[in-house]
Amino acid sequence: MLGGGSWATALTKILSENGARVDWWLRAKDDIQHLLRTRHNPRYLSAVQFDLNRVYPTADLDEAIEEADWLVLAVPAAFVQPVLDKLDRDALKHKRVVSAIKGMIPGKNQLVTDYVAERFRLGRAQLGVIAGPCHAEEVALEKQSYLTIGSPDAELALGFCELLRNRYVRAHPANDLDGIEYCAVMKNIIALTGGIAHGLGYGDNFLAVLVSNAVQEIRRFLQAINPQPRDLSASAYLGDLLVTAYSQFSRNRTFGSMVGRGYSVKSAQLEMNMVAEGYYAVKSIFELNKKLKVNMPITAAAYRVLYERVAPAVELEILKEQLR
Repeated sequence: MLGGGSWATALTKILSENGARVDWWLRAKDDIQHLLRTRHNPRYLSAVQFDLNRVYPTADLDEAIEEADWLVLAVPAAFVQPVLDKLDRDALKHKRVVSAIKGMIPGKNQLVTDYVAERFRLGRAQLGVIAGPCHAEEVALEKQSYLTIGSPDAELALGFCELLRNRYVRAHPANDLDGIEYCAVMKNIIALTGGIAHGLGYGDNFLAVLVSNAVQEIRRFLQAINPQPRDLSASAYLGDLLVTAYSQFSRNRTFGSMVGRGYSVKSAQLEMNMVAEGYYAVKSIFELNKKLKVNMPITAAAYRVLYERVAPAVELEILKEQLR
């Protein structure tokens, strides 16, 4: 497990309580010492207690992955390249890699699984992605949750589903690796834009229209960048979008709401002390769409607010005229 955030913590809870050994890489040595002393992550989901006979925190990246059959990526997308570029190119040769990241590699405008495949010369059958709808906070409370594991390799998807299933987590396989991963990226953009609207005082009626239009926007983008038959009403797509757009636990919605209320991007990031993947995703998807030229008014609106510093109130006035 790579990453010390809330989703890494939740996944470590599920996997270790299901009997798996988890070598858990965390960047901060103080956090590791705290975990070893108290069996809690000091920063995220601190109520979760770990069995240290199954969970082994370490700051040594090579040590963490050396004996692992599976590698789960749960660091923010902006940190994936700096972390993984420290590894030898053959380090993941015989690993199955599952991304729990809902973002893209900044600057490269590349899906995390595409970057991993390119950097470590892996086949797509070695790759998977975890999709919701599922918030880490509800996993910590052991509320009923559903996950989808997307991979072109049915054995990989089923195998990781088996590692996750328990009395409060249901997991199902799917073969749409790219579509699920792109949708996970884009739902954060929608949640962030919905948050901006909320911060400006727009209500549930507007958010429902925004989300309805977002489904169409996501469909147009996926059809342009990775066309194949897919049912966007499935929980891995629509469910993940809904929970991120509406939930109190959504950091992207929270971040957008702060921007809508007048915070600068920097001040919102500092106050949250958590990464809102939608901020980086907006730029990646917007730049990819320069070539695709898909009609994406929601993504364009978010980009102009966050990167061109257009006033949120002005941009939402423009956006609301484009929604139906």
